[in-house]
Amino acid sequence: MNTDYKLLIQQAEALVQGVPHLTANLANISALLYTSLEDINWAGFYLTEGSMLVLGPFQGNPACVEIQYGKGVCGTAAATDRAQLVPDVHAFKGHIACDSASRSEIVIPIHQNGAVVGVLDIDSPSLGRFTKEDLEGLQELVIMLEKKVFH
Repeated sequence: MNTDYKLLIQQAEALVQGVPHLTANLANISALLYTSLEDINWAGFYLTEGSMLVLGPFQGNPACVEIQYGKGVCGTAAATDRAQLVPDVHAFKGHIACDSASRSEIVIPIHQNGAVVGVLDIDSPSLGRFTKEDLEGLQELVIMLEKKVFH
């Protein structure tokens, strides 16, 4: 499962170029990720509202609508402002099981003016699906989104 993140980021950048609509951009990026990454069952965004993450555009099964900062993998990523690469979500203290089929997860915080404004969340039904290369590639994707969408 070697993803060409350079190509994926170029595709994502082309999708958001000149589009001033946050929801449309995040919907297209979640669709791109969902159709481009292998062995995943959810790809999308949670956006900050106060001390809560609220479900944004995504692809996959219905998901949790609200997640408190500090709760679960997404809330931990937002509260600590640190990416989370979780090989086994059932071993993650405080994991929130929005989809019981998910076994591993990767979450990247998104910033605007230095503050966390949301997270990119991707789940897989396989244990240990995400690698350091996935983490680095998705962090680069988020940096592009911060510059082009969340400016």
